[in-house]
Amino acid sequence: MAQQRILTGITPSGTPHLGNYAGAIRPAVEASRQADAESFYFLSDYHALIKTGDPERVQRSTLEIAATWLAAGLRPERVWFYRQSDIPEIPELTWLLTCVTGKGLLNRAHAYKAAVDKNAADAADPDAGVTMGLFMYPLLMAADILIFNADKVPVGRDQVQHLEMARDIAASFNHRYGAHFALPEAAVDESVATLPGLDGRKMSKSYDNTIPLFAPTAELKKRVFGILTDAKAPGEPKETEGSPLFQLYQAFASADETRAMRVRFQEGIAWGEAKEVLFDKLEAVIAPMRARYEELIAEPERIEQVLKSGAERLRAKYAIPFIARLREAVGLRRLDRALATKTPARPKPQARPQFKQYGEADGRFYFKFIDGDGRLLLQSQGFASPRVAGQAVAAIGRGSDFAPWAELAPGATADDVARACEALRAG
Repeated sequence: MAQQRILTGITPSGTPHLGNYAGAIRPAVEASRQADAESFYFLSDYHALIKTGDPERVQRSTLEIAATWLAAGLRPERVWFYRQSDIPEIPELTWLLTCVTGKGLLNRAHAYKAAVDKNAADAADPDAGVTMGLFMYPLLMAADILIFNADKVPVGRDQVQHLEMARDIAASFNHRYGAHFALPEAAVDESVATLPGLDGRKMSKSYDNTIPLFAPTAELKKRVFGILTDAKAPGEPKETEGSPLFQLYQAFASADETRAMRVRFQEGIAWGEAKEVLFDKLEAVIAPMRARYEELIAEPERIEQVLKSGAERLRAKYAIPFIARLREAVGLRRLDRALATKTPARPKPQARPQFKQYGEADGRFYFKFIDGDGRLLLQSQGFASPRVAGQAVAAIGRGSDFAPWAELAPGATADDVARACEALRAG
């Protein structure tokens, strides 16, 4: 039985914090011990260039995050551990994917839409301050995933859209050039996907509400005691739901410890005492890793060698042969070879066509129409309600013209849509 491929990346744009550890690094290390999984872990330093223009910050963060993973127990001899920029096949694949991806798909990416909405609120040009790096972020992320045909990608819920986009892009490429890519799936751990920061919002460098993972003991204690709580006095029952303090404790405690803490909240534990319990738990987990981290960070040449070695082995086994096959598929071929006399037959659809309805962060509702082999045929405009979107789906399914509600995906034709609708009605 083939091993399942699991891929995880962290963007080096700042100092690692508890949220990075609980949400990505710890699950990655645990997954790396599974015998039935082939694990890929990378530092997405190309992505960092979208978020910061400070070269020293990118370099320092790359070092810190690599040292963090190793200190947390990742064994590079058992996994693929590498730096994104050491795999030149990734940006080459990004361009190949660009050529089968419609601009309309990227227009719907959350980060781009948020930037446009902010500009609109400020009465500025819609694309003011928007770089092509930000706009094409989903394509680079798709290339990160598809270059190694990852089966599962652990992500936070805010990244699920990018996984869906990667699937659509892969299906479009497969339809045009043959079946080269597996369709990846998002793996979201709801218990740690949105670890809270000091102020209760998601722990993020953007909000400056983080707790650095390897802060010295005194600083860690200061940060923990600065966590936002309500005004309930000792002895008053306290809510665990929505409590940043409880959620942080739960992310690092065992199930039994969490149940015991829940009881203490109901019994009215004092906030100061609860913070002391949280600090003790964090320090017990982090202290051994902190010592190892400090050893690693003092020898950056060791970390550099680990990353370079991982990339070289990975390129030789997967990236170079795979990109060679893709070059062949798209026609980037030697000129002294005979031309192909016919187009290879495409695989037959494996499933029925289907409409998929979903809501977006803008509060509007959308649908897309996918044929039996997973290729995107139609992408809808936004609708005010799911009911209206459903009415449009029903009309198209009955054979009505799709033009008032949706546009064709790149490479799709009206005949493709008609055949898929007919297959849907016949099924």
